[in-house]
Amino acid sequence: EIQDIDVTALQPPDCREETYPCTRMYSVHRPIKRCIHSLCLYSLPRVYVINKEICVRTVCQQDEILLAELCREKSGWPKRQKRTTRKRCRRGNPKTWANKA
Repeated sequence: EIQDIDVTALQPPDCREETYPCTRMYSVHRPIKRCIHSLCLYSLPRVYVINKEICVRTVCQQDEILLAELCREKSGWPKRQKRTTRKRCRRGNPKTWANKA
């Protein structure tokens, strides 16, 4: 038995499906018949076909963050710094207000 499985049920909770237009170009060989008087010849030239479709992709929040960071780096902006523990900050500058507490 083949059962229909809901794809959205298999996705993590922070993911969603997104539709986007995707244009694909591929080549096919189309036979063309050319006749000169009573002699007919067939040729198979390569023809490019453009297929416009609507595609679906799964987008997760974590992937969006990674793509945003990559875009940020490509545009020349520095990397975002992730915050670490306070201990590093306290050791770095002993005169800050956080170290007096």
